[in-house]
Amino acid sequence: MSGSSLPTIVKRNGQNVYFDTFRIYNAVKKAFLSENNQDELLIESITQDAVSLIARDFESEPTIHVEKIQDIVEAALMKNGLHKIARNYILYRERQTIVRQEKVKTQIAEKKLLIRINTDETVPFDAKVIEEQLRQLAPDLLRVSITEMVESISTHIYDLIPQKEIDHLILSAARDRIERHYEYSSLAARVAVNHLYASILNNVMHSSTLEESYSSKFADYIHQGIDLELLNPELQTFDLQFLASEIKPERDKLFHFLGIQILVDRYLIRNRDEDRLPIELPQWFWMRVAMGLALNEDADQRNQRTVEFYHVLSKMDLVSSTPTLFNSGTCHSQMSSCYLNTVPDSLDGIFKLYGDNAQLSKWAGGIGTDWTPIRSTGSSIHGTNGQSQGVIPFIKIFNDVALAVNQGGKRKGAMCAYLEVWHKDIDQFLELKKNTGDERRRAHDINTAAWIPDLFMKRVESNEDWTLFCPKDVPDLHDLYGKEFEERYAYYETQNISGARTIKAQELWRKLLTMLFETGHPWVTFKDTINVRNPQGHVGTIHSSNLCTEITLNTSKDETAVCNLASVNLAHMITDGKINRELLEATISTGIRMLDNVIDNNFYPTKEAKTANMKHRAIGLGMMGYQDALFQLNIPFDSDKNVAFADQSMELVSYYAIQASMELAKERGSYSTFKGSLWDQGIFPLDSLKILEKERGQSLSVDKESRLDWPSLKKDVQTHGIRNCNTMAIAPTATIANISGVYPCTEPVFKNVYMKENLSGNFIVINRYLIDDLERLNMWNSETLSQIKANNGSIQQIDGLPETIKAMYKETFEIDSQWIILAAAKRSKWIDQSASTNIFMNTVSGRLISDTYKMAWKYGLKTTYYLRSLAASQVTKTSNEVEQASATPQPAQQEATKVCAIDDPDCEACQ
Repeated sequence: MSGSSLPTIVKRNGQNVYFDTFRIYNAVKKAFLSENNQDELLIESITQDAVSLIARDFESEPTIHVEKIQDIVEAALMKNGLHKIARNYILYRERQTIVRQEKVKTQIAEKKLLIRINTDETVPFDAKVIEEQLRQLAPDLLRVSITEMVESISTHIYDLIPQKEIDHLILSAARDRIERHYEYSSLAARVAVNHLYASILNNVMHSSTLEESYSSKFADYIHQGIDLELLNPELQTFDLQFLASEIKPERDKLFHFLGIQILVDRYLIRNRDEDRLPIELPQWFWMRVAMGLALNEDADQRNQRTVEFYHVLSKMDLVSSTPTLFNSGTCHSQMSSCYLNTVPDSLDGIFKLYGDNAQLSKWAGGIGTDWTPIRSTGSSIHGTNGQSQGVIPFIKIFNDVALAVNQGGKRKGAMCAYLEVWHKDIDQFLELKKNTGDERRRAHDINTAAWIPDLFMKRVESNEDWTLFCPKDVPDLHDLYGKEFEERYAYYETQNISGARTIKAQELWRKLLTMLFETGHPWVTFKDTINVRNPQGHVGTIHSSNLCTEITLNTSKDETAVCNLASVNLAHMITDGKINRELLEATISTGIRMLDNVIDNNFYPTKEAKTANMKHRAIGLGMMGYQDALFQLNIPFDSDKNVAFADQSMELVSYYAIQASMELAKERGSYSTFKGSLWDQGIFPLDSLKILEKERGQSLSVDKESRLDWPSLKKDVQTHGIRNCNTMAIAPTATIANISGVYPCTEPVFKNVYMKENLSGNFIVINRYLIDDLERLNMWNSETLSQIKANNGSIQQIDGLPETIKAMYKETFEIDSQWIILAAAKRSKWIDQSASTNIFMNTVSGRLISDTYKMAWKYGLKTTYYLRSLAASQVTKTSNEVEQASATPQPAQQEATKVCAIDDPDCEACQ
C-alpha cells in the first residue's frame, strides 16, 4: 500500500521517509476501534479520502510534514460525519504530543539531545543558551516573553537537529507572535540580522566585538564586491577607513521584520555562487548606496558627502527609490525610477520603442508610454494601400515585452499604456484588462490609463456629444491643451472628417468607470490640468504620466522623460507634537542633492533617456509615513485637521525642496532650459492654479492660501535659477515604506491587523499606534486581539472601546473617499509634478464613483491611481478565536473585484 508518487514524509525528527498509505490506514483503524467500530469498507474509504486530499493539495510539493498528514486525516473523518471518531483521534494526538513533550523535556534536562553543527560536529542542546541569546537581543523589548518562546522552541527539538533548523525555530517563534505585539517584529528582525552577522562576520549582534567587526571588514566587503564585478571599482578610491568609522551598527535595530526580510531577499548584494548568499550587511548597504550617490562630488568633499547621505538613509529619515537602492554603487548604476515615452505612427518607430522599453525594464525602470499617435482601426496605410489594425495589437506586444523582460530578475516588468479619450480605438482600449473576450486583444500584464482633457469632462457634465477621431486625421490635437485644444477640437468636429464617430460623452464616461470598477483600469488622469501647470510648457508637451501616475514630464521622439525619486519619512519629522522644521529642511536639502547626483551618476539604457535627464534634470521628492504622522499628532484621517495638515506639511516640503534646488543652482548652475519656464517667470505651483482656472473657464474648488515667505524664494529663483525643472512627486512608496516600517506615501491605514503577501513571503502587519493607545488604556490583551481579527482588522464594531479610539483608527474602507481627495487637492497646490492617489470606495454605486472622479477633476487633481474596492485580504483566525468573538457582529463586506490589491507586491514598481 505504498504511495511512491506522493510527497516524501518529513518526520518530527526531521528524517525523510517514503510515503506509506498503510500508516494512514493503521491510524484510521485505531481511531475506529476507539468506538468499537470495525467497518473495514469505511476505514478503507476514509484512508483513500485522506490520500486523495494529500495528492490534490500537495501535488507539486516534494515533502509533507507528518503533522499535516494528521490534519488531513482529521478533515477526512469530519467530512464523513464521523465526529466522535474524529474527536477521539484529536484527543489521541494531543496525548501523544504531551508524551513527546515530556520525553523531550527529560532528554533536554539530561542533555541527551544533540544539535548537529556540521557533518563532523555536534553539541548538546541547551535551552539556556537560546534563552541567553534572545535576552541579549531584546534587552529593551519589554513586551516580549523570552521564557514562553524558549518553551515553544524546545517542544520542537529532536535528536541531531541541524543548527539551521534551530535558527529557523527561533525566528519562527518571534515571527509567529508578531500579532501579539509589534516588539516581536523587532525581535524577529534582530534574529534575522543576527543570521547575517553569523554568515558574513562570524559574529552576533550582542557581541562586544560587533562594532569593530562591522567597521574592520567594510573594506573587505567593498573589495570582494569589486572582484566579483558587482560593485563599481571607483568605490575603492573612497577613504574606506573613514567611512567605516562612521558606520552605526546599532541602526540595524531600527528595522521591523517585514523591512529586514525585504532588504535581505531583494536589496542586499549577493555573491555569484549557486547559493547566492548575501555579502552585504544592512549598514554596508546604506553606505554603498551613499557612496554611489556621491561618486561625482568634488574630491575634497566626496567622503563627507557620503557620510551625510549615509546618515539620512540609515536613519531612514529619507529613503531613495528602489532602483537607486538596487543599483547605486554597482557596475550598472541605473538609479532612475520612472521613464515616460511616446511612440510615432510608424513601424520602425514602434519597434524601436519595444527595444527601448526592454532596455529600460531590464535595468529596473517603470515605464509609461503614450500610444495616442498610432492611427486607429480601419485607417488607411498609404504605403501598402491597406487598412490599419489600430493601436490594440501593438499594445498587446507592449504587454508581452513587459512580461518577457523583467527588472533584472528581481521583480516583474512594470509598464503603463496611455491613450487620449478622443482616440477612435478608446472603446477597445478600455477593455484591454477584461478577463473575457478575445485574448489576442487583451493585455493582462500591463496597466492602462486614460488621458482626459477638460473639454471631455465639461461635456460629460452637460450631457453633450463627444467625437472620436483617428489621430492621423487630427495630427496637431495631441500636442494641444487648454483653450487651444478646445478650439481646435471644435473645429475638427465641423469638418465632417470621414471615419470620425460621435457618441454621448456620458456614455463613454460610464463605460470608462465601469471598466475601472471591474478591472481597476484605466486610471483617470487629466491632460489639461497637467499641461497648464507644467513648468516646462515652453519646451514641449506632456503626453502621459508614468507607471504610477505621479510623474508629469514632457516627451517627444527625441526625449524619453526620466524621473529620479526619493521620499522623506514624515513620521520621523514630528517632534513634540509638531513638524520639526529644522530637521525637515536639513533632510530635504540632503535629499535634493542626492537626487540631483543620480542624474550625473546614472547609467542610461537609451540615448533618449540621457538626453532628457541631462537637459532638464527632473527629480521627484515625495513623502511616506504621512499616516504615522497623523497618529503621532492625534489627528483622524477623516477630519478637517487632516486636510489642514496635508496643506501645511506639503507647503513646507515644497518650499524646502524648491529652496534646496535653488541653492544647488547657485553651486552648480541652473538646468539648461530654465529660461522661459514658469520658474523663470516667477510662477510657482500655487500660482499656476490661477492659470488653470483661466484656461478651464471655471473656478477650482481649492483655496490659494499660503503661510511661508514665497515672494523671497521666487526672487531667489529668478536671480539664481533652479537646478531641476521639477522637484516633487509623491510615489506609492510601497516597498521603501515597508523597509522603513511606516505606512506608504499619504494613504490611510489599510487594516489594523492583516496578512501581507509579497515577493518575500507572508507577514502579519499590525498597527503599533493602536496597540500603544490600547495599552495606555489597559485594553490590549488576547481577547481584544481576537475580536479585531474576527472583524478582519476593524475595531468599529467592538464594544467597550472608546469612540475617540474608533475615530482615530478607522481603516481605509471606513473612510469616505472625499477626505482622500480633499487632502490630495491641498497637497496638489504645492507640487510641480503629481501624486499617486488611490481612490478607496466601499460601494457598487456608479453614481458615487462618477461623483468622486468628477470631484477630483473639480479640485484640480492632476492624476488618480487605482480605484480600490474592498479588498478580500482576511486576517488569519483560528476557529477558537472566531468562536470567542462570535458575539461581535462583523461589518458587511462585498466581494472584491479583480483589481490590484493594496498589498500586491507589484505596487513596488515605482518605489
